[in-house]
Amino acid sequence: MMYWLSVLIFLPLSGALLIVLAWHNNVVMARRAALLFSAAELLIALGLWWFANPGSDGYMYIVRASWIPSMGIQFLLGMDGLSLLLVLLTALLIPIAILVSWHSIKLHWPVFAALLLATEAGIMGVFLALDLILFYVFWELMLVPMYFLIGIWGHERRLYAAYKFFLFTLTGSLLMLVSILGLYFIHGEQTGTYTFDYFALLHTDLPDNTGMWLMLGFFAAFAVKIPVFPVHSWLPDAHTEAPTAGSIILAGLLLKTGAYGLLRFCLPLFPEDSLEFAPFAMALGVVGILYGAFLALVQEDLKRLIAYSSISHLGFVVLGIYAWNQESLHGAMILILAHGITTSAMFAIVGMLEERSHTRLLSRMGGLLLPMPRLGTMLLLFTLSAMGMPGLANFVGEFLVLAGVYQISASFAIAGAMGIVAGAIYLLWMYQRAMLGEVNESPAWRDLDLRELSVLAILTILVLWLGLYPAPFLDYLQNPTDTIIELNTVVITGTEDASH
Repeated sequence: MMYWLSVLIFLPLSGALLIVLAWHNNVVMARRAALLFSAAELLIALGLWWFANPGSDGYMYIVRASWIPSMGIQFLLGMDGLSLLLVLLTALLIPIAILVSWHSIKLHWPVFAALLLATEAGIMGVFLALDLILFYVFWELMLVPMYFLIGIWGHERRLYAAYKFFLFTLTGSLLMLVSILGLYFIHGEQTGTYTFDYFALLHTDLPDNTGMWLMLGFFAAFAVKIPVFPVHSWLPDAHTEAPTAGSIILAGLLLKTGAYGLLRFCLPLFPEDSLEFAPFAMALGVVGILYGAFLALVQEDLKRLIAYSSISHLGFVVLGIYAWNQESLHGAMILILAHGITTSAMFAIVGMLEERSHTRLLSRMGGLLLPMPRLGTMLLLFTLSAMGMPGLANFVGEFLVLAGVYQISASFAIAGAMGIVAGAIYLLWMYQRAMLGEVNESPAWRDLDLRELSVLAILTILVLWLGLYPAPFLDYLQNPTDTIIELNTVVITGTEDASH
């Protein structure tokens, strides 16, 4: 089963190359090939999930091969419960992004499909790489195709949004690269072994203050990607200008790579420094929750509203990660999945609305539930999930995060709860203006077709599953969570061997 991890990365890359070389003038074949490759990727991910043992200690699958031995760089991939669930999310959302774009993309479909598959390869690599240089390569690889997806197929201000996205994320990435090199040289001087192996670097003994600076380099890259206030300003522009598929990948997957980075690298590599930094990070999370919620309240553009709601929801993830206990970490990890599913569905619905009405402005909508009952019902379900309605996906994550945060700080928990209240206000206000009342404009509205309904039905099942029966997901998250909590316990009790 081990080599299937490599297939997860190289299959979409091969698909992208094949589409560009063989079907660059054939839109029908390019569509079918993109869907076929992404469906094969989903089947492989489901197979790995089927054979994985959630109770196994450490990593369920590992691939290790020498790459550049003179520099200690390896092709090292690994999958534990956390990366398994994120790989499944990635493998699910890419075919959904392809199906959503089936008719809405009019220009250069084969190139568009190839870039989607290349993005998938980069994201898969980020979730699987355990050599820090390999991780950095994939981190940058997913940035390039996203830049072109926004810059070529976006809306009026697409070039501005693409440049802003590229510059913000590249700046953060370069700071992380400096930290990776710092860790590499410090470990090499101490042990005589120069390596980028994640497992070897876990036990690096960092000098005073050095660890904090190196940790901040990693945090900067991940904070931009999440995004954490105040390095969030690229996100509303990127979402507003991106095509629907780009928004689905951005919200559903790219933002999650930042949260994953905190859990995989920041906390395990720098436990002492992360614990010292935790109150500040939690404060940033709370500011993000409230800032995102209050700005979402005043948005006219549906996409921009959902973008600010993402900043608010990801604030909960940051808050949960740095509260650093069983409930909060489980909640943060579940919320990563729930937000990916719920927000992707909402962006897909906005894209479907825009195809019909050529607008995303709430002021030009109203009364759409009558001509489009299926779309209106689906939007209501995902709006309720985003609000944190019990029985739907987001509730489980938000409840666990608040339960964990309350053990650390009641004031942070109360501020987080205020964010949920504000979220309910702007989401219900959005739904009321778009779907209820009188019809403002009356083009020939048509309801969801079978393709669109099928896409949303899959996401509906997942939202209900995660909301009503999250136990299977929590089983896979138990071991990764225990490992992170153990680091925290070791730092607090001062037990020797586990800090750096």
